[in-house]
Amino acid sequence: MISKDYADYAWEATAKLLAIDSPSGYTEQAAKWVCASFQFLGFNAVLTTKGGVLVDLGGENSDDALLLEAHTDTLGGMVSQIKGTGCLKITSLGGMNANNAEAENVRIHTRDGRVYEGTCQLHDPSIHVNGSYNDTKRSWDNVEIVLDEDVRSAEDVRRLGIEVGDIVCFDPRTRRTASGYLKSRFLDDKLSVGILLGFAKYLKDQGITPSRRVYAHITVYEEVGHGGSGSVPQGVTEAISVDMGCVGDGLGCTERQVSICAKDSGGPYSYCVVSKLIEAAKRTGADYAVDVYPYYGSDVEATLRAGCDIRHGLIGAGVFASHGYERSHIDGVYNTLKVLCGYLDLV
Repeated sequence: MISKDYADYAWEATAKLLAIDSPSGYTEQAAKWVCASFQFLGFNAVLTTKGGVLVDLGGENSDDALLLEAHTDTLGGMVSQIKGTGCLKITSLGGMNANNAEAENVRIHTRDGRVYEGTCQLHDPSIHVNGSYNDTKRSWDNVEIVLDEDVRSAEDVRRLGIEVGDIVCFDPRTRRTASGYLKSRFLDDKLSVGILLGFAKYLKDQGITPSRRVYAHITVYEEVGHGGSGSVPQGVTEAISVDMGCVGDGLGCTERQVSICAKDSGGPYSYCVVSKLIEAAKRTGADYAVDVYPYYGSDVEATLRAGCDIRHGLIGAGVFASHGYERSHIDGVYNTLKVLCGYLDLV
């Protein structure tokens, strides 16, 4: 049975990746780090033309190969207007929500490589001045980036090199508690990238060659809907998205479990694959829940929409407060690793 040490390794890798800004469309450095991390473990990993990472994890039967998909792109923002006040209006990248972006620290990356700090704030954010503060509905029309620079006009901002189209990255605020909880923005889905690195290290350390070929595709456009729509190796018959498991009202999963998704907003997952995932969880003693996600889409659905003739599934460590300040647990990571091992009969 896989040791829990690999869950700890997965988290250590995740924490390093979380420190690299990578909202959709600005993922080059994160992808290079992921590629180098798989290469360091001894696997053939290459950057795809689209900017993702394709990894060959080895295995025997290449005509019945398994593709594991996770994504390293996150939510974020892009400068859409430089205001006359010297503040920045932004448009969201992915599902970044103005309601929980308020009061977060940000970094603005310019195209010439400069980085500036700022804070996302409601326009006129002082409650001692703004009598409508409590009643104002937050949206990207009234939430703005206040730069930590002496700027009072659009001209002042442009002299810094900041322009429309520059990337705005939100501070993840990453930490692990003594009780094993993992807290950060963007656990969706950097935690799963860490899990796949932990799984790869297990294969390497134990000298395991799976009976079927296994590939990993770390995508970079999942949050905008087309991450998994390419780079499927020949011979792949099944694809499993390793993404976050949803935690919330009406769902059974907790942060300490692995979630197996039976259906999301895109429709049902392969009955065959879901059944095998459940059996893998039972066989390995993984603590799991089967759930239906009401508002969710995954990389493997993009793979199917691209025309690939494959069966598909979705698992992930339970994540609370998705697309906000997210929380999972090291036990959820470990249970996900168990299911991956069980699915490939590595027990």
